[in-house]
Amino acid sequence: MRLLLRGTVITPSEEIRSGSVLVEDGWVTWVGPGEPEDQAGLEHLGGDDAVIAPGFIDLQVNGFAGHDAATGVEAVRQIARRLPETGVTGFLPTIITAPLREAATFPAVAAEAGEADGSGARVLGAHLEGPFLNPERKGCHDASLMIEPSPEHLRTILVNPPRLMTMAPELPGGLEAVSTLTRAGVLVSAGHSNATYEEGRAAIDAGVRFGTHLFNAMSPLQHRAPGLPGALLAADQVVTGLIADGHHVHEVLLTIALARKGGGGIALTTDQVAAAGMPPGRYRLGGREVISDGQTVRRQEGMLAGSVATMPQLIRIAAGLSGSSLRAALTMASLTPARALGLPLGRIARGAAADLVVLSRALEVRATLVAGRIVFKA
Repeated sequence: MRLLLRGTVITPSEEIRSGSVLVEDGWVTWVGPGEPEDQAGLEHLGGDDAVIAPGFIDLQVNGFAGHDAATGVEAVRQIARRLPETGVTGFLPTIITAPLREAATFPAVAAEAGEADGSGARVLGAHLEGPFLNPERKGCHDASLMIEPSPEHLRTILVNPPRLMTMAPELPGGLEAVSTLTRAGVLVSAGHSNATYEEGRAAIDAGVRFGTHLFNAMSPLQHRAPGLPGALLAADQVVTGLIADGHHVHEVLLTIALARKGGGGIALTTDQVAAAGMPPGRYRLGGREVISDGQTVRRQEGMLAGSVATMPQLIRIAAGLSGSSLRAALTMASLTPARALGLPLGRIARGAAADLVVLSRALEVRATLVAGRIVFKA
């Protein structure tokens, strides 16, 4: 299939008004202003009022459309099929703190789900958010299941390594665990952590290269004790995940984070749960009940428990911040998370994989392509 996508094209380096992207056999073969000369057999998407952007990559998806990733392969497959409705072309199914053996088998669940027929978003690996977390920063997780990252526990995890692992590096054995996981090819993220600034810097020296939902479930940022947020913000080699949904982080701190890290240092992450894409009601997150009011999702006690936000919603908020732009926000939703994973995705360029999204000016998703195949069309 040959496809021509027309509109304002957002590449890593520029915004091409009245541009086009030619897709052939799953790859971008031409991109530029105007249109290519050879248009034989082309199917057209977009138009003068469209925005053509790289497909979105979400590194923290607990669930979507009524499906909780923790329940198994079929749930992850259903999530993958539905996420293109929101422009997401690649994601990490995520499991929150669970018994060690259950957590250790989740990467195999993600791998099996990723072997589907290509009718949805790419499953890029698994994200284990626990169980090596600090109970003092448990958030909505079950603190009774949190354990220390001992060599024995790490051996269990590394039988089938996750792509991303969130842990509290200040735990006993934490720095050694960071180094061990990093050597095994795992992207190690600091989160659900009470680390001091100094402990955070030591963890970065040991190999931490990501921060899970910056500011949330971590030591506070204070003027004399900047804590883990200060360490993550100060380190140029670290990408930080940010839930920019208008509820998890105040706009002032979103702006400060963007000013310090830039679009290349922030990965917009939804932290979606099964309630996302669904009407208000009661849903499950890692086996525990959560309640959605359509704007936020919380435990019965009132604490936030993931989100119901979609990536276009995060992009709208991020693009409207002082010092930001639509291109910067799109970078945070595509190229930056792809680079954090070391994957050649999240960009529009000749020779790049045709993972693309066609948006309206209001950032409504009109069509989503994965490997050049239309997997969603409004």
